[in-house]
Amino acid sequence: MNRKIQNQAIHQRKYKITGLFLILCIAMFIFLFSILKTIISERNIPSHNTTIYDRSFRGSIISEDDYTLSNSQKTYQAVIRGASIDPEKKELFLKLFSIYSGIEEKKLRKKFKNRKGKDIKGNIILSKHITSRHAMQLKSLAYKLRKLDVFRSIKNRNGIEVLYGLDIIENGETRRFPLKDVMSPILGYVGKKSDGRYTRPQGKKGLERNYEKHITSKKNGYFKGKRDVVGTLIHDKNSIKMQRVDGLDLHLNIPLAFQRRVELMLDSMKQSIDAEEIIVGVMESKTGKVLSLASSERYDPAHITQKDIPALNPKFSEYPYEPGSVMKPITLAIALEHKVVTPNTWFKTGYDRFQIGKKRYITDDDFFDSQTATDIIVHSSNIGISQISWRLTGEQYRDGLLKFGIAKPSGIDLSRDLPGQLKPLYLLNNKMHRANSSYGYGMMVTFSQLFKAYSAFNNDGVAVTPRIVAYLQDEKGRHYTLKPKVGDLKAVGKRAARQIHKILLEVVKRGTGVKAQYPGLEIGGKTGTAHIVKHGHYVREYHSSFYGFANDKKGHKYTIGVLVIKAKKYHKYFASQSAVPTFKRIVDILVELDYLKPEGGIEAASPRIKEHSGISLPPVRAQMKKRKTAVKKEKKKPVKKKSVKSLFKIKTKPKLKPKPQPVKNRSPHEMFDDLF
Repeated sequence: MNRKIQNQAIHQRKYKITGLFLILCIAMFIFLFSILKTIISERNIPSHNTTIYDRSFRGSIISEDDYTLSNSQKTYQAVIRGASIDPEKKELFLKLFSIYSGIEEKKLRKKFKNRKGKDIKGNIILSKHITSRHAMQLKSLAYKLRKLDVFRSIKNRNGIEVLYGLDIIENGETRRFPLKDVMSPILGYVGKKSDGRYTRPQGKKGLERNYEKHITSKKNGYFKGKRDVVGTLIHDKNSIKMQRVDGLDLHLNIPLAFQRRVELMLDSMKQSIDAEEIIVGVMESKTGKVLSLASSERYDPAHITQKDIPALNPKFSEYPYEPGSVMKPITLAIALEHKVVTPNTWFKTGYDRFQIGKKRYITDDDFFDSQTATDIIVHSSNIGISQISWRLTGEQYRDGLLKFGIAKPSGIDLSRDLPGQLKPLYLLNNKMHRANSSYGYGMMVTFSQLFKAYSAFNNDGVAVTPRIVAYLQDEKGRHYTLKPKVGDLKAVGKRAARQIHKILLEVVKRGTGVKAQYPGLEIGGKTGTAHIVKHGHYVREYHSSFYGFANDKKGHKYTIGVLVIKAKKYHKYFASQSAVPTFKRIVDILVELDYLKPEGGIEAASPRIKEHSGISLPPVRAQMKKRKTAVKKEKKKPVKKKSVKSLFKIKTKPKLKPKPQPVKNRSPHEMFDDLF
């Protein structure tokens, strides 16, 4: 009995010892596991090192006369912890933050409430779109609020007392268009691209889109080094600095002073003829350097509204249309190149109705029994140009149009360059279709295609590609040029081009373009008025155009194109009443700004300054002459510099001379802000 009791006691001790051992093992395992977890887990211990990031910028877009048209600036967000504000000083915080940020107090109060109307204790983003200027002010405010004890310490999850304040955090980059709608169809607009923490602009249209790869931010910079006890980075030999690499700047061929004058003139012309839109282009005929590419439909890329949507797609290269009679010189040029006609070849045109197909007849506006090839262009004869096209085969005619760049992208450096449309060869082999195309129907072209094609008549047969951008520039001032996607075209030979050149001069001397005449200059071009198709039928709405050139004896040669879309005033839809006067006013501006120099001088060519429907273009050279004379007479007196605003003056009644005011230095952007 005693032995049995002893055995039970022994077993009980074994169980107890085994249990204690297992508990000890488990405790040891837990201890080791906690140590291992501590070793491998990240600890919130202040680092001895710190990094300051310097994020790169998107490149700017700059005019030929060095005005910034588009650039980038950093944006910041303001964050506050709701529970950290002393309730008794909350009104003070709201008042001061509203003053410094420009945000209404009413909007700020709403941000402190959740959907149920209760106060938010956690983080509150007061604004995500704070500019650099406001960010500096708010950082200063954050320091002052701490001094005023507006913030109080609160316990975090770990039970540690922490004093949270107003944090201003860099959160992205935004695009700035300081001159608002100026050149907007060319510049385009941007969207947003975010990686979750940082937002950058991304080009959507125009130059912003086309040159996205080149102007976008390249590489962020940073500065790494040890920090002191208060967190300030220590600059020493162990510090590492990486320079940021910004996107390339775009430098345009377009001078802002000239472009803005053209835009103001277009605004006035649009109103006077009640057109839907007017677009124009001016470029050097030899180089393709674009001096102006303007539209009456513009928008502020930084503040796009619902009514701006139709203008977002620029019509320079994205609006195919039937061109009408401006195709006639191109048709004749192809025939001259193939030597099937000469400028003096006679054609019978005296038909009341001229049959070009089984049930298809055409007529002319003016009746002439017979006309030469030259007069067919001068008087814009549909009957005559149809007969000229019939002397070509369908293949000859189609290949000739392709050499001029018809039905091909023009190569202009915009985001989208549509090719248009040309009838297939099997249709152009048919006389009716060939005749129809010869006077600009049954095909689709863009403004930039005809703009390029007409440069051949002022450049010995070479059609040059329009170039908006002159070069790209990096931060070290190095220049880079890109080849156009579509190069120059040898449209026709020198002989044929010069023959058409002379014929276009005759159009202005005695044909449909007489209103484009300018004494002392060589002016040539061709009008075109074409019906618009809606729902498969031609309606009483028109595209009116005039493409041509303006040259002087000094060697300045410019190709100029004008397209008027849906002029509604009575008889203003005729190109001679809308596109030609617009062309003439462009020439006026070229002369006033010294791009063209009429033989005998500006005074002999035009005795008075032309009035552009209420817009006065001041005689720049006369102003400069007076300014030089005044400087000579009063060398000791300081000369007040005139802003470029003087180029865009509108006539006003004379006012009494105000008392002299102290001159304030102003930036170019401030000068241009007054314009808008």
